[in-house]
Amino acid sequence: MSYVTISDIEALFRPLTEDERTRCEALIPYAEDTVRMEAKSRGKDIDLMLSSGDLYESVLKGVLADVIGRALMTSTNSEPMSQMSQSALGYSVSGTYLVPGGGLFIKRDELARLGLKRQRMQLIELYEDK
Repeated sequence: MSYVTISDIEALFRPLTEDERTRCEALIPYAEDTVRMEAKSRGKDIDLMLSSGDLYESVLKGVLADVIGRALMTSTNSEPMSQMSQSALGYSVSGTYLVPGGGLFIKRDELARLGLKRQRMQLIELYEDK
């Protein structure tokens, strides 16, 4: 089952070029499987969560559009820097990469929106109750 389409990506992100559409076709199953894997590692089933209502479906589409859009903005033929600074005599170059490790990633807040990242409270009893 597919959660998002190219039309959804274009509606939620921006119109895509032909090259981006081709790349998007490859990214969609990869992004969906990544979300499935994240859910499975937390003991949850995305398909079951989707059956709870339309709100979850729209949030999932939004998150996938963000993830895929971020991957599409990453340059494939040059350094994907969003910011860069240089100096002359001190020989210093620094920059901020759009996607530090490259590839596709899901942010913590996106996982939280999907209900896959929650704070947990845990208690360990140090002393025995008498």
